[in-house]
Amino acid sequence: MRNRGAPCTMSGVTPSSGPSGSAEPVPPGIDPTKAHPSRRYNYWLGGKDNFAVDRESAEMVATGFPTVRLAALENRAFLKRAVTYLAGEAGIHQFFDIGTGLPSAGNVHEIAQAIEPTSRIVYVDNDPVVLVHARALLNSEPEGRTAYIEADLRDPDKILANPVLTGTLDMSRPVALMLVATMHFVTDDHDPYGIVRRLLSVLPSGSYLVMTNATGDYLTPEEYAHNVEVNERSGVPFRLRSRDEFARFFDGLELLPPGVGSVVEWRSDVPPAERPPIEKVSMHCAVARVH
Repeated sequence: MRNRGAPCTMSGVTPSSGPSGSAEPVPPGIDPTKAHPSRRYNYWLGGKDNFAVDRESAEMVATGFPTVRLAALENRAFLKRAVTYLAGEAGIHQFFDIGTGLPSAGNVHEIAQAIEPTSRIVYVDNDPVVLVHARALLNSEPEGRTAYIEADLRDPDKILANPVLTGTLDMSRPVALMLVATMHFVTDDHDPYGIVRRLLSVLPSGSYLVMTNATGDYLTPEEYAHNVEVNERSGVPFRLRSRDEFARFFDGLELLPPGVGSVVEWRSDVPPAERPPIEKVSMHCAVARVH
């Protein structure tokens, strides 16, 4: 679940930036022995809302994929381009963002409401630290609305049954389901394709699916094996997916041009010669329309 990056301390949630093993205040609901994707991404992007276990996990992953920070930044840039397209050209003014991560500048509602102030956004994450920050920082434009659900993507029925969802979004009108840098934390034993189908099942025709997933397509067999090994040791379940495995999520949907590709290239306004190499980012993406 991706980082929203901005350092922030509130409500007793004051993670220390000290070395591993130092005393760190831990809010209720947090297991300080387990790394969390949102806080780990926060560390990669220079934030302060993380614990020793998150930093140790992040450094371990970086030994297998040294350009992980670049991947996070490019993923974030793709998110901005996708939301800008949907809120503008596609006329989508409702967003269902699962795996929102820690708030920072350029959240989905800020991008969408800058284009259409009446846009409505529901954020979902399963980290209590994210919940504290979201309640304080995710302020909507007066004409629109934002809301937050604390839930786990691996339990889609619980998310869909939450009254906050239908109290914020009109599920009879098109919605953009955002699963950006999220599904690679759902391993095969949790039925990732079934989860996406379940979430899409409540969306009306004209809705969209926006997704990214880390890939090992650009790694040598040795690099791939090392990457898998360090991810296993990092304490955060992770599943690299090939292009074909990623494309399966979009079965039955209408892929927008340019189809499945790298987050570096999707409708980028950066000249090709100035873009980072796609193998340094190793992230598949696509945007598709629900019939």
